[in-house]
Amino acid sequence: MHWYVEVLRKYAVFDGRARRREFWMFTLINAIIGGILEIIRWGTDRWFLHAIAGAYGLVLIIPSIAVAVRRIHDSNRTGFWWFIWLVPIIGWIWFLVLMVLDGTPGPNRYGPDPKRQLTSGPAMSTYYAPR
Repeated sequence: MHWYVEVLRKYAVFDGRARRREFWMFTLINAIIGGILEIIRWGTDRWFLHAIAGAYGLVLIIPSIAVAVRRIHDSNRTGFWWFIWLVPIIGWIWFLVLMVLDGTPGPNRYGPDPKRQLTSGPAMSTYYAPR
């Protein structure tokens, strides 16, 4: 849940870098919440439940795009690569590859390596401290 809230805190931040874990945990939790809302919406004819499900989807468009662009920045590519998914079939596959690839180690032109911003101590793999 930490990664989901972290993406929402950076609601419209398109600069910087995002780890794979940040992108995929946000995507997973977003899919679970969206799926639950859709199941509830299908099971009723109440207009406000339809409005809540629709509003949830609309509100999360910007942070979803922002975290994907930051994820692309992690591989030292420009954010315009986000539009690759518009190319039929091949574009979706290439977009998925971009989201799965490991980022460039060390700093790149989009900022410091988010994996290397870890705190010292025994829980290094769990927490990171922004500089």
